[in-house]
Amino acid sequence: MSTLASRWPLLAQRRPLVAYLMGIVTLDLVAIGFFATSAPYRWPDALMFAALMACGGACIEATRRLGMPAGVSRDLLSAWWLPVALLLPPIYALLAPILLQALLQVRVRATVVYRRVFSSAAIGLAGATASVVFHTLVPDVSVLSRGEGVPIMLAVGCAALFAVLNTALIAVAAHTADPDTHWRDVLWDRESAILDIVELCLGVVVAIVCGLNLALLVLALPPVVLLQRSLLHAQLQAAARTDPKTGLLNAAAWQREADTEIVRARRTGETLALLIIDIDHFKRVNDAHGHLVGDQVLVGVAATLRSQLRDYDVVGRFGGEEFVVLLPRADVSEARRVAERLRSRVGRMAVPVDDALITVTISAGVAIMSIHGDDLIELLAAADLALYRAKELGRDRICIPAVEAVPSSAPETVDDATA
Repeated sequence: MSTLASRWPLLAQRRPLVAYLMGIVTLDLVAIGFFATSAPYRWPDALMFAALMACGGACIEATRRLGMPAGVSRDLLSAWWLPVALLLPPIYALLAPILLQALLQVRVRATVVYRRVFSSAAIGLAGATASVVFHTLVPDVSVLSRGEGVPIMLAVGCAALFAVLNTALIAVAAHTADPDTHWRDVLWDRESAILDIVELCLGVVVAIVCGLNLALLVLALPPVVLLQRSLLHAQLQAAARTDPKTGLLNAAAWQREADTEIVRARRTGETLALLIIDIDHFKRVNDAHGHLVGDQVLVGVAATLRSQLRDYDVVGRFGGEEFVVLLPRADVSEARRVAERLRSRVGRMAVPVDDALITVTISAGVAIMSIHGDDLIELLAAADLALYRAKELGRDRICIPAVEAVPSSAPETVDDATA
């Protein structure tokens, strides 16, 4: 089974996820077969489809020249397959994502094939549904280009339907893959909602332009490519600040954010605390279960830390199994309380592996600005020394310089003594 899983990564996924993915792909294939045998074929439709796919291919080529590393996933390809759904029979809406996803796989970045296949199926089903609804409500789609309000509003509604269905299908897959994930984390956040609205508007505008005259796509293509490159550039900047395994700030980005907070705290006279957190005996996890499981533990610890901190706390991965947290406006008692809460919550975390659950503990060193140092280097050195002391005392505890570590069994209200 392990050999098959290495050759076919889909087999390594949870059974409910495998069943769901296969069900969506099967439904997509059935829909393709149904509409392929029932849809009329006309040369103008085929020409419009080819022109829209060529524009999509041009956007993909522009993406390829910038590069698209793992974790950068948003694009503006809906600007091309939304017009396909609105102006052409549903069969074209089912075929469009297959062509563009295959081009992404070959020309931009090869990823796990089953993910590309599922994405094509999800987009295709959402596009075909929007196409059927729009053609039912607007039998003569040429009225879309006449500037009449009702057809345009119906087109916007069907584009929104496409976005909702596509997001829902992908969100169900993400939640099935990790049932512990909150629905709000796999649906919309503010940024993704804004991007979906932009894609929706672009798709409707391109559909109107395409309906007016197919040659106008030559004028529509450069602005869409420019927006695509701007979006990708912003994502690349965000990816450069993020640790790819945990999604937290990487060390360089965290240091920049921390320096900014320290300068602000020094100017305003507010308190500030710094925590260095280390996963206890992490090497044993890697040795016993492998590095892939170790990565799952890192992701779980990172998610737990992030869920227990405020939005303006600065948390990052410092390297290996070490994490760093900056707590603006936190004094000694607040820093101790937060560190103990993080230690307790991580200790209750469990990562499922086969038929077992992996649990880990953390140790933390705490430093307070103006008490243990006045700049980032001094605070890091003081917190690192406290972390070393916590490990010496048996791990699974927190330690503050000049304050004794709190045993893992001690309640949060116990005061630290001199270390």
